[in-house]
Amino acid sequence: MARKKASESASRKPAGGDDDLAKIRARIDAIDSEIAALISERARWAQKVALTKQSQGSAADYYRPEREAQVLRGVVARNKGPLTNEEMARLFREIMSACLAQEEPLKIGYLGPEGTFSQTAVYKQFGHSVQALPLGTIDEVFHEVEAGSADFGVVPIENSTEGTVNHTLDMFISSPLKICGEVELRVRQHLLGNMSALDQVVRVCAHPQSLAQCRAWLKEYLPGVALVEASSNAEGARRARDEAGTAAIAGDAAAEVYGLEKLVSDIEDRPDNTTRFLVIGRKLFPPSGDDKTTLLLSSSKTEDAGALHRLLLPLAEHKVNMTRIESRPSRQRKWHYVFFLDIDGHAEDPPVASALENLRRQAGLFRLLGSYPKAIV
Repeated sequence: MARKKASESASRKPAGGDDDLAKIRARIDAIDSEIAALISERARWAQKVALTKQSQGSAADYYRPEREAQVLRGVVARNKGPLTNEEMARLFREIMSACLAQEEPLKIGYLGPEGTFSQTAVYKQFGHSVQALPLGTIDEVFHEVEAGSADFGVVPIENSTEGTVNHTLDMFISSPLKICGEVELRVRQHLLGNMSALDQVVRVCAHPQSLAQCRAWLKEYLPGVALVEASSNAEGARRARDEAGTAAIAGDAAAEVYGLEKLVSDIEDRPDNTTRFLVIGRKLFPPSGDDKTTLLLSSSKTEDAGALHRLLLPLAEHKVNMTRIESRPSRQRKWHYVFFLDIDGHAEDPPVASALENLRRQAGLFRLLGSYPKAIV
């Protein structure tokens, strides 16, 4: 009977099936050869670009975020599937990263240690052909870029669930650094550990932001468990590796680095949980065609009624869209505040340039923190 079924199965197999598969594989091999040749050609042309800029001195001088943004937007616009826009952009980002690193890789500082979401944001923005430098605090990221020990830095600025990272905002009040780009990272939080069941979890250790992003899940599924704040999710993951009864909340990178099992995946309270990061550097860049500008402002008469309205009026007059505003203590005197604004457009765009000139005349404090490409995917 078994022999008969095998015979019937073979008879239903399409004629020439193995031949068709061989032809498909041969075509894939040929395409792979074409792709490899084109990547090599692109790398050679990238070398020529580097040779024209040799007098400028460092890898950071070859990096042009506005040019990369234009290339990636073109990739997304031309994408016909079946790969997603995010997958296509990631592939091209790695190609550009490898080409740029032929002479010297970029040095990128980030809030470490290894395994944090900040590290993931570094690789999403710059590709893996960079030297990622884990640093202990947001202050250290700023200081290393200011000193030139890092070419750029990546720091968190806001989360879609928990709001602004105030420490990053406060650093811009005294730092001369500029914003060169932004990264939006879909944050998937996992419960990690070395135990076999949830009832073995005694404590959960994670960064306060991650604990807050998973507040409802923790209340429902681990109601009696101690919640312990850590300096980073990676530090929480290290403790989960080393301490009996400790679980961590972190992402895939931390699970891999610290050898932890995913006890429960995707425990964040909101399915669209996203963190926005800023790329910080030492200079401004030209327009990319779809940009955002960040300003630091204060009114000279903040105590007067309507002072903020008068300060922001030039934006409305020049039809410039403000997408975000945050206030922070100025640290100059009590109850005195500065305002951080995000607006659509680049500082060199005519409507924005006119609005900024009017703002500059009216503001007690005016600083252009950056004009940079909007996050793509």
